[in-house]
Amino acid sequence: MKIALSIAGSDSGGGAGIQADLKTFEELGVFGTSVITAITAQNTLGVSHIYEVSLQSIEEQLKAVLSDLRPNAIKTGMLFDSNIINLVYENLKNQNIPLVCDCVMVAKGGAKLLKDYAISALISKLIPICELITPNIPEAEIISNFKITDEKDMIKAGLNIQKIGVKSVLMKGGHLSSNDAFDILIDEDKIYKLTSPRIDTKNTHGTGCTYSAAITASLADGLNMLKSAIRAKAFVYEAIKNDLHLGSGHGPTNHFAYVKNGQKNTEIKVENL
Repeated sequence: MKIALSIAGSDSGGGAGIQADLKTFEELGVFGTSVITAITAQNTLGVSHIYEVSLQSIEEQLKAVLSDLRPNAIKTGMLFDSNIINLVYENLKNQNIPLVCDCVMVAKGGAKLLKDYAISALISKLIPICELITPNIPEAEIISNFKITDEKDMIKAGLNIQKIGVKSVLMKGGHLSSNDAFDILIDEDKIYKLTSPRIDTKNTHGTGCTYSAAITASLADGLNMLKSAIRAKAFVYEAIKNDLHLGSGHGPTNHFAYVKNGQKNTEIKVENL
C-alpha cells in the first residue's frame, strides 16, 4: 500500500488541515501519515485560536515517519512561521520524495495561518524543492508579485512562480468571477485549463487542503501530474456538490462523495493551452 504524508495544522472542526488530508488519503486508497505543525481551535464560523507546536515536536514527528513509514508523496499545509518552514526544508531537501505545497496563508474566515515574515522563507526555501504548489489567486499574487485579474494573468503569474524553481504550478481560479470553476495547471512545459461546473454554496471549508491532498494521494499512487490534478479536481467537485450542511458558517465538504459515486472524472473538462 502506498503512503502519503501531510505536514499541516490540526483543525478541531474536522473540515480542513490534517483532518481533511487524512480523510482524502483514505478515500483514495493511500495510507495517511501526519506531522502536526499547529493546533487550531476552529469551527465553521472561523478560527478562534492557534496554538504553536514546538520545533522539537515537529522534527521528532518528521523523523519518526520518515525513518519507518517512508512516504511515496508528501504535502505541506499550514506551516505558520519561518522556523517551521526552515525545519521542513532541511528535513526534506534531500529526501527525493515528490512534495506538494499548499501555500496556506489565510483561513476562509480571515485568520492568518502564515506569519508575514515567513513568506520569504516559503519562496526562497520550500517552493524551489517542490514538485507542485497549489496557490489560490491571492496567494499566487503574493508569491509572484503580480496582479491577477483574468486567465491570461493566471498563466503569467504561474510562469513567474515556476521560475523560482518549482516544477509545476496549479493555480486555483475560484476567486475570479466566471460561470465555471477553472484552474490553470502549468505542468513543467505544458499548460492546461481544468474546468468543472461552478456550485453555488457557502460550504467550501477545506477545499484547498482537500484538493492538494487528493493530488498528493494520486502522485503517491503513481499517477502523473495531469492525471493527479484531474482526479483531484473531480474529488473536490463531488465533495462540494454533495456538501454536508454542518455547522452555522462555512461548512465542510463531503470527502466520501467521490468514491461513493463511482470515482467519475467526466465532469472535468481539460484544455491544452
